[in-house]
Amino acid sequence: MSGTGTVIAVSSSGEHSFTKANRESVTLLAGLGVEGDAHAGETVRHRSRVAKDPTQPNLRQVHLIHEELFAEVGEAGFTVGPGELGENITTRGLDLLGLPTGTLLRIGAEAVVEVTGLRNPCFQIDDFQRGLLKQVVGRDENGDVVRRAGVMGVVRTGGVVRPGDAIGVELPDGAHRPLEKV
Repeated sequence: MSGTGTVIAVSSSGEHSFTKANRESVTLLAGLGVEGDAHAGETVRHRSRVAKDPTQPNLRQVHLIHEELFAEVGEAGFTVGPGELGENITTRGLDLLGLPTGTLLRIGAEAVVEVTGLRNPCFQIDDFQRGLLKQVVGRDENGDVVRRAGVMGVVRTGGVVRPGDAIGVELPDGAHRPLEKV
């Protein structure tokens, strides 16, 4: 194990809406995602990905965002709360963006989510709050794209997740493979 964090909020929506309602708990289903969420499934559920190839595996079953991002964008004048950027699990105390591909997040008593990559933010963020997209995606000093809108994962072991649950981090064996967009 390497590091621990905390679940601040859990959110889901049965519709393809940008924001997701906060819940008292969500149930993660192995190989599928968040029970009752529009993005749950073995194959892609995001509309643009379904249009390209509906048979692709769903590497975006669970979306996690670090609560610390809300404070960062708040300094630029934006107000964002849990679930408002479409995430299922809002965390505190974990460097989600710095995790390697394949990291296992042990959440609560039973659930395990494998981190598959970075969320690729889209224009809908600017529909939510104009100018916010530039806060969560930009370029570094080398001109490389930097995505800060959370990470995506797949459910390896199901279980109920609630605010206040601990998140344990289990790093994969081998060389660190930086997260890429999925």
